[in-house]
Amino acid sequence: MSNKPRHKLKNPAVILGDQPASAPAQVDENAPKQVLAQFKSKSDGTPYAFSVTSATTAATIDISTSIAHDLLSKSEYASGESQLVIEYLPLATFRVRAVTRCGATMPGHTEAVLSAHFAPRGDVVATGSGDHTVRLWDTATGTSKAVLKAHAGWVLCVAWSPDGEWIASGGMDGKVCIWNAASAKGQAVAPSAVLKGHSDAVTSLAWEPMHLADGGYSRLASGGRDATVRVWDVRTRRVDYVLSQHTRAITCVKWGGEGLIYTASRDCSIKVWEAKDGKLVRTLAGHGHWVNTMAVSTELVLRTGAYDHHQDGGSSKSKSWSKEEQVKRAKERYVSVHKGPERMVSGSDDFTMYLWTPATAKQPVARMTGHQALVNHVQFSPSGAKIASASFDKSIKIWDGFTGGFLFALRGHVSAVYQVVFSADERLVMSASKDSTCKVWDMRTKKLKSDLPGHADEVYAADWSPSGERAVSAGKDRMVKVWCQ
Repeated sequence: MSNKPRHKLKNPAVILGDQPASAPAQVDENAPKQVLAQFKSKSDGTPYAFSVTSATTAATIDISTSIAHDLLSKSEYASGESQLVIEYLPLATFRVRAVTRCGATMPGHTEAVLSAHFAPRGDVVATGSGDHTVRLWDTATGTSKAVLKAHAGWVLCVAWSPDGEWIASGGMDGKVCIWNAASAKGQAVAPSAVLKGHSDAVTSLAWEPMHLADGGYSRLASGGRDATVRVWDVRTRRVDYVLSQHTRAITCVKWGGEGLIYTASRDCSIKVWEAKDGKLVRTLAGHGHWVNTMAVSTELVLRTGAYDHHQDGGSSKSKSWSKEEQVKRAKERYVSVHKGPERMVSGSDDFTMYLWTPATAKQPVARMTGHQALVNHVQFSPSGAKIASASFDKSIKIWDGFTGGFLFALRGHVSAVYQVVFSADERLVMSASKDSTCKVWDMRTKKLKSDLPGHADEVYAADWSPSGERAVSAGKDRMVKVWCQ
């Protein structure tokens, strides 16, 4: 009997369902693609990533060269198992090139820049600053489009509506300001609405996903240090309801694609709410300290709504879509990436992360340990297959987005890492750090792809455009930088 491993294939995108199918034992050990071909009726040109989960360590081992090179050289597999389970996952058919140079340095803010986010179309960036203003920037030309003034304190968070029509900002003054993106031009733009109700700073904002929005008009959730979350009808400028069962400051709010709102707090808990009426569904407990950050597995599609930059290029014709068409397209995009129950990951001051399926269970899928300091930021890759985490221990860690298993660490920063963001094809990750640099990492080689120095102080915020063409960073030096390929 040959001691070559037999192969099974399973697609981790199927969370609970199909049994893996056995491949013939004689399949070439150096060609996992040939194994997959046994189960695909025809080739569609889709590239795949292959991996195996170790039975002894539960770690995921990538098959990037060959089964012989990547597996049989390890003692666990050297004798040749009777069966080998190969997991496969489709990759993006497009490819994003790493940003390698500074295309523009945009001055204007007079205090530290605390947040930076691309619009769903990917052409404009909104930044919030300690100088009490929100600024809009044209990243193609490297110029300022508008200065939005209404806050009487630091602007802690900004968020674009998924149709790209509105920008929300939250500040230390407890206000939520709503701005019309199309009419925002000039040096002292007034808000379309000021939503008052929080008695302390507004720390997090989340728009209702486009495919769930009534008539295509998204509501807005705001979380504050007053321990409440308010859900606003932006059209009427009134609060729909207030979520008030947390006992300490809200740190993060996420609006999921299944009609649920997730809220994280310094009371060490995460709560899951029905978006339609604010009813508490369940409380997720486990963290031993403040919960700092959350991410959901479908976040890129929720953020960009109807705009698929790799089918229609985010073209200008999308500006004439009706609300009904936008909702329809957003729903189609969501359905195409939504596999199994929505997953959510949380990160805490207790150095740990948890992976949850909050719509279906109060128990976590996994407790994710390894960081040696607080976890400041987490993000799912666009397909939801991987998770990146940023920590004050100076490292970025990459995890399996389905199991929560640890994959590998990226080390190179010499101080705390504040944010991480995936490229649209999820082959690259960008990190922003206290050490005044941004770095771009290659997920295949697990090494540094490009170093992006240039900031004069800590880099608090980073974002990659949905198209993948540009990235931005901003921080304590008051500058907003655009990074190009």
